[in-house]
Amino acid sequence: MIIDFHTHVFPPRVKQKRSQYIDRDPCFALLYAKKEARIATAEELIESMDRAGIEVSVIVNFGWITHELCVETNDYILESIARYPKRLIGFGTVQPQSLDAAITEIERCAQGGARGIGEMRPDMQLLDLEDESIISPFMETIKKHRLILLTHASEPVGHDYPGKGIITPDVLYPFLTRHPEVTIVCAHWGGGLPFYALMPEVKKALPNVYFDTAASPFLYEPRIYTLVSELFGADRILFGSDYPLLPQTRLLQEISSASITEEEKRLIKGENARKLLKI
Repeated sequence: MIIDFHTHVFPPRVKQKRSQYIDRDPCFALLYAKKEARIATAEELIESMDRAGIEVSVIVNFGWITHELCVETNDYILESIARYPKRLIGFGTVQPQSLDAAITEIERCAQGGARGIGEMRPDMQLLDLEDESIISPFMETIKKHRLILLTHASEPVGHDYPGKGIITPDVLYPFLTRHPEVTIVCAHWGGGLPFYALMPEVKKALPNVYFDTAASPFLYEPRIYTLVSELFGADRILFGSDYPLLPQTRLLQEISSASITEEEKRLIKGENARKLLKI
C-alpha cells in the first residue's frame, strides 16, 4: 500500500477566489499570491492519486491566522474524507491563540473523523512553542483524542524560499522532548533534525517523532533517504509529496532509486503510515 502522508487541498471557492483569501491571510498570501502556485481540490487530488498508483492520501490543512478560516477549511476536509473514506484521511487545523475555540475545534474535527492536526505553522500563527499556558492544553486535547500532530519545519541554513519560516531544529527539539507521549510528524525532514541522531541522546528523546519527505527534491540530495535511514531508521520516515507543489511520482521515483533495501522502501512508501493511521 502506498500512502502519501502530506498533501494539500482547498475548497473550490478558495481556488476560484484566491485573491480574497490572499487579502485575508498573510501566510496564504506568502505561498499562493503567485498564479503559478498551484491550488488543488479533493477531486483533483484523487485523479492524481489514480495516475500515480497511490491508494491513500493524508490531506493536511494550512496554518491559517484566524479561527474562522481554520473552521471554513476544516469543513471542506471533513466533507472530503466523508466523500472518499477509503482514499482520504483528514488533518484539521486550529489557531491556538484562540485557545478555547481551538480546543472545541479539535474536538469537532476528531468527532468528524479527522486523524490529526496540521500542518501547523507556529511562526506564522504567532505561536510560541514554549508558552505552556497555550501549548499544554493544546497538546492535552490532541493526546486525549489520540490524534497525530503535523508541524512545519525548516532548515536553519541554505537557500531561502517563500514559506521557509523559522521552525528550525533548535526550536522544535525542546517542544518535542516535552511531549513524548504525542505522535508528532515533522514535515520536510524536520528541517534536518534527523542528522542530530548522531547524538545518541537525541534519538532516545524522540520516541514518537516521524519525519515526512514533503518537498524533498527542492531541499536535499536524493541520498537523504539513505542517510536518515541509517541515522534515525527507515521506520521513522513517511513518504509525503506536498502535492500539488510536486507530483507524487517525483518523490516515489526518488525513493525507488534510493540506496536502501526493498523493505526500507516499503516502510517509507506506506507501511509506516499504515501503522500510524491504523489502516
